Amino acid sequence: MEQEEYTKEEIDWSYIEFIDNQDILDLIEKKPGGIIALLDEACMFPRSTHETFAQKLYQTYKNHKRFSKPKLARTDFTICHYAGDVTYQTELFLDKNKDYVIAEHQALLNASTCCFVSGLFPPLAEDSSKSSKFSSIGSRFKQQLQSLLETLSATEPHYIRCVKPNNILKPAIFESTNVLQQLRCGGVMEAIRISCAGYPSRRTFDEFIDRFGLLAPGVLDGSCDEVTASKMLLEKAGLDGYQHE
Repeated sequence: MEQEEYTKEEIDWSYIEFIDNQDILDLIEKKPGGIIALLDEACMFPRSTHETFAQKLYQTYKNHKRFSKPKLARTDFTICHYAGDVTYQTELFLDKNKDYVIAEHQALLNASTCCFVSGLFPPLAEDSSKSSKFSSIGSRFKQQLQSLLETLSATEPHYIRCVKPNNILKPAIFESTNVLQQLRCGGVMEAIRISCAGYPSRRTFDEFIDRFGLLAPGVLDGSCDEVTASKMLLEKAGLDGYQHE
């Protein structure tokens, strides 16, 4: 987004390559062929086990650069996320993915006269209630995530990023390695890298003059416009590394 802003402002800027995790997202959730899709497929076959699911993954992604099989594991797999490798154990993957609420049960609980109970089980969408298609936990999670992304795209959200200073939840302990890993996994370090290479501080001309005019009061004699006065201020102070639009 930072670089998109530079393009809008027509700033003289060389695009900075950054790590994109789109290929990892495709590996996990793309249809057909993503890990979630293969998991749903395995859940629909009664004879499937976590062993057969793992073998399907190994066969499908044996040449994928983001996927690997730990040497000493029979059913584990590793996804090479941009911030580090994460190993997943497939035991109970199928059971957990099939742990969904049956439509008839959902309708019954939604009809409860207790508002607390009925609120926990909102009515299914008409299309979902009429369909007999298998609805997995993974699929429902994807739908919820897509709904969240649509909401975020339609708004202007502001984020508060929380970082745990230590894993034992005790005060006055700061684990720098752990904190750095959280910042890296959250994409903060990558965003800082791009910001430091660009122009993160932005001010309008009148704000700039009002804030920094005291550095060169002789420039502000009222005989020039704000743009010219701002340029003269910068030159008087001997600063570089700036651009204006």
